[in-house]
Amino acid sequence: MTQASAHPDDPHYVHRTGWLRASVLGANDGIISVSSLIIGVAAATPEPGATLIAGVAALMAGAMSMAAGEYISVSSQSDSEQADIRREQEALAHTPEEEQAELAAIYRARGLSEETAALVARELSAQDPLAAHVRDELGLSEHLAARPLQAALASGATFSAAAAVPLVAAWLAPPSAIIATVVGVSVLALAILGALGAKAGEAPLTPAVMRVVGWGVFAMATTAAVGRLFGVSV
Repeated sequence: MTQASAHPDDPHYVHRTGWLRASVLGANDGIISVSSLIIGVAAATPEPGATLIAGVAALMAGAMSMAAGEYISVSSQSDSEQADIRREQEALAHTPEEEQAELAAIYRARGLSEETAALVARELSAQDPLAAHVRDELGLSEHLAARPLQAALASGATFSAAAAVPLVAAWLAPPSAIIATVVGVSVLALAILGALGAKAGEAPLTPAVMRVVGWGVFAMATTAAVGRLFGVSV
Protein backbone atom coordinates (compact mmCIF):
# COMPACT_ATOMS: atom_id res chain seq x y z
CA MET A 1 0.00 0.00 0.00
CA THR A 2 1.33 3.43 -0.96
CA GLN A 3 1.39 5.92 1.86
CA ALA A 4 0.91 9.63 1.36
CA SER A 5 3.88 11.86 1.98
CA ALA A 6 3.96 15.49 2.98
CA HIS A 7 7.08 15.94 0.88
CA PRO A 8 7.08 13.53 -2.08
CA ASP A 9 9.97 15.39 -3.72
CA ASP A 10 12.17 14.93 -0.63
CA PRO A 11 11.64 11.31 0.47
CA HIS A 12 13.06 9.61 3.54
CA TYR A 13 15.24 6.53 3.30
CA VAL A 14 14.63 4.87 6.67
CA HIS A 15 12.80 2.01 4.93
CA ARG A 16 16.14 0.92 3.47
CA THR A 17 17.76 0.45 6.87
CA GLY A 18 17.29 -3.32 7.15
CA TRP A 19 18.73 -4.48 3.84
CA LEU A 20 21.19 -1.59 3.57
CA ARG A 21 22.79 -2.39 6.92
CA ALA A 22 23.08 -6.09 6.06
CA SER A 23 24.40 -5.35 2.56
CA VAL A 24 27.08 -2.89 3.69
CA LEU A 25 28.09 -5.20 6.53
CA GLY A 26 28.36 -8.19 4.20
CA ALA A 27 30.29 -6.36 1.49
CA ASN A 28 32.61 -4.68 3.96
CA ASP A 29 33.36 -7.95 5.71
CA GLY A 30 33.84 -9.71 2.39
CA ILE A 31 36.47 -7.27 1.19
CA ILE A 32 38.29 -6.91 4.50
CA SER A 33 38.30 -10.51 5.69
CA VAL A 34 39.26 -12.12 2.39
CA SER A 35 41.82 -9.48 1.42
CA SER A 36 43.34 -9.59 4.90
CA LEU A 37 43.61 -13.37 4.82
CA ILE A 38 45.13 -13.34 1.32
CA ILE A 39 47.66 -10.72 2.40
CA GLY A 40 48.49 -12.63 5.58
CA VAL A 41 49.03 -15.89 3.72
CA ALA A 42 51.02 -14.18 0.95
CA ALA A 43 53.22 -12.55 3.59
CA ALA A 44 53.85 -15.93 5.20
CA THR A 45 54.45 -18.11 2.13
CA PRO A 46 55.62 -17.48 -1.44
CA GLU A 47 53.25 -20.12 -2.85
CA PRO A 48 50.47 -18.43 -4.91
CA GLY A 49 48.44 -21.64 -4.88
CA ALA A 50 48.17 -21.63 -1.10
CA THR A 51 47.07 -18.01 -1.19
CA LEU A 52 44.31 -18.66 -3.71
CA ILE A 53 43.05 -21.76 -1.88
CA ALA A 54 42.88 -19.79 1.35
CA GLY A 55 41.00 -17.01 -0.42
CA VAL A 56 38.42 -19.35 -1.95
CA ALA A 57 37.89 -21.10 1.38
CA ALA A 58 37.47 -17.74 3.11
CA LEU A 59 34.89 -16.61 0.53
CA MET A 60 32.78 -19.74 0.85
CA ALA A 61 32.97 -20.01 4.62
CA GLY A 62 32.48 -16.28 5.12
CA ALA A 63 29.41 -16.08 2.91
CA MET A 64 27.73 -18.95 4.76
CA SER A 65 28.74 -17.55 8.12
CA MET A 66 27.46 -14.06 7.32
CA ALA A 67 24.14 -15.34 5.99
CA ALA A 68 23.61 -17.68 8.93
CA GLY A 69 24.69 -15.07 11.45
CA GLU A 70 22.36 -12.44 10.03
CA TYR A 71 19.44 -14.87 9.90
CA ILE A 72 19.94 -16.06 13.47
CA SER A 73 20.52 -12.61 14.98
CA VAL A 74 17.67 -10.91 13.11
CA SER A 75 15.39 -13.86 13.88
CA SER A 76 16.11 -13.31 17.57
CA GLN A 77 15.17 -9.66 17.13
CA SER A 78 11.98 -10.68 15.32
CA ASP A 79 11.08 -13.15 18.07
CA SER A 80 11.49 -10.44 20.68
CA GLU A 81 9.34 -8.03 18.70
CA GLN A 82 6.58 -10.60 18.23
CA ALA A 83 6.65 -11.47 21.94
CA ASP A 84 6.17 -7.80 22.84
CA ILE A 85 3.30 -7.52 20.36
CA ARG A 86 1.59 -10.59 21.87
CA ARG A 87 1.88 -9.07 25.34
CA GLU A 88 0.25 -5.90 24.07
CA GLN A 89 -2.58 -7.94 22.55
CA GLU A 90 -3.21 -9.67 25.84
CA ALA A 91 -3.14 -6.41 27.77
CA LEU A 92 -5.58 -4.80 25.34
CA ALA A 93 -7.90 -7.76 25.66
CA HIS A 94 -7.93 -7.71 29.46
CA THR A 95 -7.37 -4.06 30.44
CA PRO A 96 -8.31 -1.80 27.51
CA GLU A 97 -8.98 1.25 29.70
CA GLU A 98 -5.56 1.06 31.35
CA GLU A 99 -3.91 0.63 27.97
CA GLN A 100 -5.68 3.69 26.60
CA ALA A 101 -4.57 5.69 29.64
CA GLU A 102 -1.02 4.47 29.05
CA LEU A 103 -1.23 5.68 25.47
CA ALA A 104 -2.47 9.09 26.61
CA ALA A 105 0.44 9.32 29.04
CA ILE A 106 2.86 8.69 26.20
CA TYR A 107 1.39 11.56 24.21
CA ARG A 108 1.47 13.87 27.23
CA ALA A 109 5.15 13.07 27.68
CA ARG A 110 5.68 14.13 24.07
CA GLY A 111 4.21 17.56 24.71
CA LEU A 112 0.47 17.29 24.13
CA SER A 113 -1.96 18.76 26.60
CA GLU A 114 -3.90 16.39 28.81
CA GLU A 115 -7.12 16.94 26.84
CA THR A 116 -5.48 16.52 23.45
CA ALA A 117 -3.52 13.46 24.57
CA ALA A 118 -6.69 11.82 25.86
CA LEU A 119 -8.53 12.64 22.63
CA VAL A 120 -5.75 11.24 20.42
CA ALA A 121 -5.49 8.09 22.53
CA ARG A 122 -9.25 7.58 22.42
CA GLU A 123 -9.55 8.06 18.66
CA LEU A 124 -6.54 5.88 17.82
CA SER A 125 -7.79 3.18 20.19
CA ALA A 126 -11.16 3.24 18.47
CA GLN A 127 -9.52 2.57 15.09
CA ASP A 128 -6.66 0.14 15.79
CA PRO A 129 -5.43 0.09 19.39
CA LEU A 130 -2.77 -2.57 18.75
CA ALA A 131 -1.21 -0.60 15.91
CA ALA A 132 -1.11 2.51 18.10
CA HIS A 133 0.64 0.68 20.95
CA VAL A 134 3.06 -1.12 18.64
CA ARG A 135 4.04 2.17 17.04
CA ASP A 136 4.02 4.57 19.98
CA GLU A 137 4.75 2.35 23.00
CA LEU A 138 7.05 -0.27 21.49
CA GLY A 139 8.56 1.97 18.83
CA LEU A 140 8.07 -0.59 16.07
CA SER A 141 7.04 0.13 12.50
CA GLU A 142 6.56 -1.74 9.27
CA HIS A 143 9.65 -0.12 7.73
CA LEU A 144 11.93 -1.06 10.63
CA ALA A 145 10.53 -4.53 11.37
CA ALA A 146 13.07 -7.35 11.55
CA ARG A 147 13.24 -9.39 8.33
CA PRO A 148 15.63 -12.33 8.87
CA LEU A 149 15.54 -13.80 5.37
CA GLN A 150 16.06 -10.44 3.71
CA ALA A 151 19.03 -9.69 5.96
CA ALA A 152 20.55 -13.14 5.38
CA LEU A 153 20.25 -12.99 1.59
CA ALA A 154 21.53 -9.42 1.41
CA SER A 155 24.51 -10.12 3.64
CA GLY A 156 25.48 -13.44 2.05
CA ALA A 157 25.15 -12.15 -1.50
CA THR A 158 27.09 -8.95 -0.95
CA PHE A 159 29.79 -10.78 1.00
CA SER A 160 30.33 -13.17 -1.91
CA ALA A 161 30.37 -10.43 -4.54
CA ALA A 162 32.71 -8.21 -2.56
CA ALA A 163 35.02 -11.02 -1.46
CA ALA A 164 35.49 -11.99 -5.10
CA VAL A 165 37.21 -8.64 -5.74
CA PRO A 166 40.45 -9.28 -3.78
CA LEU A 167 40.34 -12.95 -4.76
CA VAL A 168 40.30 -12.15 -8.48
CA ALA A 169 42.98 -9.52 -7.94
CA ALA A 170 45.22 -12.11 -6.28
CA TRP A 171 44.56 -14.60 -9.06
CA LEU A 172 45.49 -12.13 -11.82
CA ALA A 173 48.47 -10.56 -10.06
CA PRO A 174 52.05 -11.76 -10.57
CA PRO A 175 53.27 -13.84 -7.59
CA SER A 176 55.69 -11.11 -6.58
CA ALA A 177 52.98 -8.44 -6.57
CA ILE A 178 50.06 -10.21 -4.90
CA ILE A 179 50.15 -8.16 -1.71
CA ALA A 180 50.49 -4.79 -3.44
CA THR A 181 47.78 -5.64 -5.97
CA VAL A 182 45.31 -6.92 -3.38
CA VAL A 183 45.89 -3.90 -1.15
CA GLY A 184 45.36 -1.43 -3.98
CA VAL A 185 42.27 -3.13 -5.38
CA SER A 186 40.77 -3.65 -1.91
CA VAL A 187 41.25 -0.02 -0.88
CA LEU A 188 39.58 1.10 -4.10
CA ALA A 189 36.72 -1.38 -3.55
CA LEU A 190 36.25 -0.17 0.04
CA ALA A 191 36.12 3.44 -1.12
CA ILE A 192 33.48 2.55 -3.71
CA LEU A 193 31.52 0.60 -1.08
CA GLY A 194 31.56 3.53 1.31
CA ALA A 195 30.38 5.87 -1.43
CA LEU A 196 27.58 3.52 -2.54
CA GLY A 197 26.40 3.00 1.04
CA ALA A 198 26.31 6.74 1.65
CA LYS A 199 24.47 7.32 -1.62
CA ALA A 200 21.88 4.63 -0.91
CA GLY A 201 21.11 6.18 2.46
CA GLU A 202 21.56 9.80 1.33
CA ALA A 203 24.27 10.23 3.97
CA PRO A 204 27.43 12.41 3.83
CA LEU A 205 29.94 10.89 1.43
CA THR A 206 33.35 11.70 2.90
CA PRO A 207 32.85 10.35 6.46
CA ALA A 208 31.41 7.10 5.10
CA VAL A 209 34.32 6.55 2.71
CA MET A 210 36.96 7.43 5.31
CA ARG A 211 35.36 5.15 7.90
CA VAL A 212 35.22 2.13 5.60
CA VAL A 213 38.67 2.62 4.09
CA GLY A 214 40.34 3.41 7.42
CA TRP A 215 39.20 0.27 9.19
CA GLY A 216 39.91 -1.85 6.13
CA VAL A 217 43.49 -0.63 5.83
CA PHE A 218 44.02 -1.22 9.54
CA ALA A 219 42.77 -4.81 9.27
CA MET A 220 44.93 -5.58 6.24
CA ALA A 221 48.03 -4.04 7.79
CA THR A 222 47.56 -5.96 11.03
CA THR A 223 47.10 -9.29 9.24
CA ALA A 224 50.13 -8.70 7.01
CA ALA A 225 52.23 -7.91 10.08
CA VAL A 226 51.12 -11.13 11.77
CA GLY A 227 51.89 -13.15 8.63
CA ARG A 228 55.39 -11.73 8.35
CA LEU A 229 56.09 -12.00 12.07
CA PHE A 230 55.13 -15.63 12.53
CA GLY A 231 55.54 -16.91 8.98
CA VAL A 232 52.24 -18.78 9.18
CA SER A 233 48.90 -18.38 7.44
CA VAL A 234 46.24 -16.67 9.56
